[in-house]
Amino acid sequence: MALEEYKRKRDFKQTPEPAGKVERGKGHRFVVQKHRATRLHYDFRLEMDGVLKSWAVPKGPSLDPADKRLAMQVEDHPVSYFDFEGIIPAGNYGAGTVMVWDVGTWEPEGDAHAMLAKGDFKFRLDGEKLKGSFALIHIHSRRSGNKGTEWLLIKHRDAYVEEPYDIDGHDGSALTGRTLDQIADDAGVREWKSSRPAATGSRSAKNDWLAESIAKADAAKRKPASAAKKTLIKSLATKKTATAKASSAKKTSSTASAVKKKSAPKKRLSL
Repeated sequence: MALEEYKRKRDFKQTPEPAGKVERGKGHRFVVQKHRATRLHYDFRLEMDGVLKSWAVPKGPSLDPADKRLAMQVEDHPVSYFDFEGIIPAGNYGAGTVMVWDVGTWEPEGDAHAMLAKGDFKFRLDGEKLKGSFALIHIHSRRSGNKGTEWLLIKHRDAYVEEPYDIDGHDGSALTGRTLDQIADDAGVREWKSSRPAATGSRSAKNDWLAESIAKADAAKRKPASAAKKTLIKSLATKKTATAKASSAKKTSSTASAVKKKSAPKKRLSL
């Protein structure tokens, strides 16, 4: 697949998703995005041939080898989609909230192109949440209506196995720590767009990119907090001034009353 299908499905005047292009670099990064659209699912993406090879995984990836997760191959996405976290507006393809659930690098366990073509794609992940050896196995179904896009995402048995695996116990953005609800409540993310260049896929590049993305998110979060702080300080100052004025007025009134009482003439007694 190429980016033509990705672009055909989207109106970039209406969605904050990056238009992107096929990159020339040979990075080996991956991202898993938790996507609450019509149905909640996870998008598993591997950087390959200048694009993100993508699969929609309804139940999400697992570190338990017993879990054979259905993964529907979808259109390639641009590399600039890596750190997209925000809201796709209603009326657009895939409308809903997107979270960067996991990020990292990947390495093929053999010839990547040959394994992908054969339908037995083995690779290793080094992410914040997903680690170790995995496989994407193409399902050759003969049933009517099958588009040939069905795969199984399976964890190989190694030191990173977690049995059983509870994906909800590993929730939260790998970039900002936020939940889907928190991202949805943040109006500022609606205008966010990725402008990060493709990296080489090295561990250092991964860390640099992750640090840059987290810095951007933290800066965006600090802006409303700073504004709220200024409003609070102004409010406290106004309240303090009003209290001082009231106290001064009360003191002046008390002084005037005392003076008036002192200067009043004494009544003479009649015998």
